[in-house]
Amino acid sequence: MTESPTVVVHVRDATLTDSVREAIDKQCGRLVEEFREVKKFEITISGNGVGFEVHGRATGKNTEIATHAIASEPGPAADQLFDKIERQLRKVHDKRIFSQRRSAQKDPPKRKVTQ
Repeated sequence: MTESPTVVVHVRDATLTDSVREAIDKQCGRLVEEFREVKKFEITISGNGVGFEVHGRATGKNTEIATHAIASEPGPAADQLFDKIERQLRKVHDKRIFSQRRSAQKDPPKRKVTQ
């Protein structure tokens, strides 16, 4: 069982339904299952007169991701935000893993000749 992340939601000039808040918590939980290094999400939802603007930040061990999304409703804006956060987390995560593999391939310990 994974430890649930800290999720902080700020709302400015807008009102959120319980279903949107639950969807945000569910998305955060899903991301933490895949990217265990993330420990905290900060989401800010604000009305901008035409629609909604959502800013998000995911932080954790050696991880700092920030992005934003805009849509006419808060739910779709939050979905776009989490898609962007997931892409950025995957990019950072893959760089960490594959850079270690590349360095190991360049200097494999099995092929070292000792004299």
